[in-house]
Parts: sequence; C-alpha cells; structure tokens
Amino acid sequence: MADLHFELVTPEKLVRAEDVYMVVVPGTEGDFGVLAGHAPLMSVVRPGELAIYSSANAAPVRIHVEGGFAEVNEKGLTVLAEQVVEAA
Repeated sequence: MADLHFELVTPEKLVRAEDVYMVVVPGTEGDFGVLAGHAPLMSVVRPGELAIYSSANAAPVRIHVEGGFAEVNEKGLTVLAEQVVEAA
C-alpha cells in the first residue's frame, strides 16, 4: 500500500515526487525508516543511499545522496539533498 508522500529535492530541481510504502534515510545518527503516519522529525542526512520501497514486498530503488536534511511532517517525507547521484 503506497501511502507515504515522498519528495526528493536538490537546489537545482525536484528529483522525485511520488507516493511510496517506505523510505530508508541515511541520517547522521543512523539509518531510519519512514512509513505513513511517522512522528514529525527533522534530521541531517549523511552521504549514503536512500532506499525507496514502492510497496511492502518490492525491491528498493536506491539513490545516492550527498548530505542534506530530511523532514517528516503530516504531509509526508521531504529530503533536501545537497546532491543526488542517480544510477544510470
């Protein structure tokens, strides 16, 4: 069930905006998963991979980010990345 609204943004553009099941974010205090209904949160993002799950049983899409911030609020998850390196 895809019900978490997720946006990945860089200073240049909106990279992704979609409804997903879960996103695992590389936070500075460790990786954390965000599902719909997650408590509000702000975190610094360390260089690493976002893992984006479109459904509970789906293999994740992985996108490398080079730092930034993550915010979870009632609207969903927004990752403001300094730089994104998408797989070819």
